[in-house]
Amino acid sequence: MAGSIATRTGDEGTTGLLYGQRVPKDHPQIEAVGAFDELNVALGATKPLLVDSDLRGFITGLQHNLVALMGELACAESDRARYADSKFSKITGADVTKLDEAVGVLEARGLKFDGWATPGATALGSAFDTARVTARRAERRLHALPAHGRTVRPELSQFTNRLADLLWLLARQAEH
Repeated sequence: MAGSIATRTGDEGTTGLLYGQRVPKDHPQIEAVGAFDELNVALGATKPLLVDSDLRGFITGLQHNLVALMGELACAESDRARYADSKFSKITGADVTKLDEAVGVLEARGLKFDGWATPGATALGSAFDTARVTARRAERRLHALPAHGRTVRPELSQFTNRLADLLWLLARQAEH
């Protein structure tokens, strides 16, 4: 079955990391990758609701960032140097800055955190809020990894935190 998605290698409850190491499907690293995959899907669900093509393109860029982040998380601790030397995209300080700038633009428009919101005023706002809470779950999974022996670069934590902040602002913008 060359090329099939059904490799059958996971039938016994393990899954493969990048570069071949196998771990249980409920391994904290797999939980983190899965949470970021869910976030990527949640971001994708906002795009059909967007009228602004620039924002749609920005969201697509964030999805590409998440693929890079998942790739980095999908390698074993022992393969981190190999991944760092690879051609794969990586989250950088510039990616964090891009999110900081986007937050700044929305805050300059008067959007600020002024207490808890009650989501659901619009479909787009709800979609952004779903992405936001998914980002926060992914952030928690990311921060659990060091307790399980997996180093997490600061840029990954910063990117995830800023993304959740941005998604909160985008949800509030969609509801006004």
